[in-house]
This record gives sequence, C-alpha cells and structure tokens, in this order.
Amino acid sequence: MKHLRILDYVDAVARARSIRKAAEQLNVTASAVNRRIADLEEELGALLFERLPRGVRLTAAGEVFVNYLRKQGGEAERMKSQIEDLKGLRRGTVRLACSQAMALDFLPRAIAEFRKTHPKVEFDVKVVDHEYAMAALSAFEVDLVMVFRPPFMANFQPLMTLEQRLVAVMAKNHPLARLRKLRLRDCAAHPVALPERSIGGRQLLDQVAARTGLTFNIAAESNSFEMLRGLAIHAGLLSFQIKIGTLQDGNRLGLVAREIDDRDVPSAKLVFGQLRERNLPVATAVFAEHITRRLRAMLP
Repeated sequence: MKHLRILDYVDAVARARSIRKAAEQLNVTASAVNRRIADLEEELGALLFERLPRGVRLTAAGEVFVNYLRKQGGEAERMKSQIEDLKGLRRGTVRLACSQAMALDFLPRAIAEFRKTHPKVEFDVKVVDHEYAMAALSAFEVDLVMVFRPPFMANFQPLMTLEQRLVAVMAKNHPLARLRKLRLRDCAAHPVALPERSIGGRQLLDQVAARTGLTFNIAAESNSFEMLRGLAIHAGLLSFQIKIGTLQDGNRLGLVAREIDDRDVPSAKLVFGQLRERNLPVATAVFAEHITRRLRAMLP
C-alpha cells in the first residue's frame, strides 16, 4: 500500500507544518518523508510545500491536493476495510436461508471449507421452506437464499441455478435398494414418509400424482427432513428429496439414494440468489462467490 502511505505522509506534514515532527509521528526518518514528498512533487509537476527555515507551509497546489486527500480519506478507509474483510482480517456475518436439503451435507461442507481461510466470519443460517426463505429475503432478514423451486419474486436475482432430480431415500436393506433406478409406481407400492406440502419436493410429487393418477401409501408426513430420514432408517419407510441433499460420503447413516426414472418425475431448479441491486456485505459477497463456484462444479 505504498501509494496510500505517501498520502499519509503529505497529510501528516500538512497538519504538523514540519517534516521532522511529522516523521516523529509516523515513526520514520525525516529524510525518508522529505524524499517521498519530493518524488510526489516531481510526479505532479508542482511543489506541495514551501520549505521555510522553521518548518513548511502548503503552497496553493498543496492546499488543493490536501483538500482532495481529506475528502477521499473516508473512501480510502472503506476500501482498505473491504480488502481486509476479503483477507479474513475482520469479522462478518453471512445471513442465509436455505431448503432443508442443503442442511445435512452441502452447506455444512461449504461453510467448513470457507472458514478454513476466513475463520472470523460467522454464519446465521435459517433452514426453512422455499416460500419462507423468499419472504425472509424480501424482508432483509437474510442476504442470500438457496432453495429448491423458489416462488416468483420480481426483484430476485439468481446467482446460480442447478437442475436437480428427485431421488428416493431408503434404508440400505429396503427391498428397492437393490435396484439402481426406480419407477415411481415401484415407490408407490411401499409405505412412504413424505415432506409436508409446503416443501418443494412434495409439491413436485403431488403434481406428478395429480397428472398420472398415482397414489402413495403415506405412512407419515413431516416438516423435518431429519425426521423423514429417521423414519427411513428405523421404520423402513421410503422418502424423497433432491439429489444434492444426499450424503457425499456414502451411507454412514445407513441410507441409500436411488434415482427415479426421468419419465416419471421432471427435474426442477435449485436456485442460489439475492435481492436485485442489493450491495452485499463483503463477507457475504465472498461467500456467495464460494457457493457459486461449488455449484458450478456440479454442473453436468
């Protein structure tokens, strides 16, 4: 930041009206301050200070230059603050709302990786359905959302969109676990645990069922994906979620995921975004770039 340092030199000399006194305040030698100012004067093609027997005095050009410096001082400090934020030198809070499918694996991994280089950044994550997430974004309660099948909002700006397919989730000893890909009618032949109707994946299933006349043997419904996974493990029920919500490192919970045939359930969009024309806090903007890169890496 050498170019910023010389500006500090000029301001200090102007305030102290002495190169020697300014050098003492800056904890550098007077010759170093005088040399740097002389270099700047040569670059500008004008003297900034009139050298007097006892100190210095601003010239007319110096008055203009120092006034400009002081007007720009606040902007320079904000710029330095933002750069420090980017380097992880200051604290920040990322406020995010996400669908439950993000909460088990994808987001915890992303946050853990981000905090390796930005350990002072904190996170406030709301795990909610897509409609609540968009309402929280609109009310400025969060700055980012990552949701499946978000409702339309005119001032919403997607940062990244990823097509997602619905998968069937079951215990590894479930009868359907031996198949690599399932038809939805296969799933309807077994008791299922479904998300409540406010959740995007459930709405997609309901639309398919209404169109095809398929009926499910619903043994349980819940607004908690943790509960649905528990029912799959302990009660042998079949459940559904989007692919990104399944574990990356295998079936450590005793669960497996099986794709559903493309002919039965269409894919839908997982969307990561913010309010249009909203200036994000620096830590949030950097995290948004981090998530965007991770999602982009998952594109086919």
